[in-house]
Amino acid sequence: MPRIVFTSNLQRYVTCPEREVRGTTVAQVLAGVFADTPRIRDYVLDEQGHVRTHVHIYVDGCRITDRERLTDAVQEGSEVCVLQALSGG
Repeated sequence: MPRIVFTSNLQRYVTCPEREVRGTTVAQVLAGVFADTPRIRDYVLDEQGHVRTHVHIYVDGCRITDRERLTDAVQEGSEVCVLQALSGG
């Protein structure tokens, strides 16, 4: 199963430990996480279900290309990393 990891800056707001989740697309993997931890959804996705501007998602070290429908493929042993980009000076 794919493994999903949330960076520590997101975990400050919602407990979302690393876990394995079924799915063959980013959307399916995230849906599995949101089913167990619905509060993390608002930190990752906006009201339209698109990835928020300051959130980046990587699959096996490559940034996803579909930030709206989340159709990027996820393999059985993939690692999905969700991070919140920090801004400021």
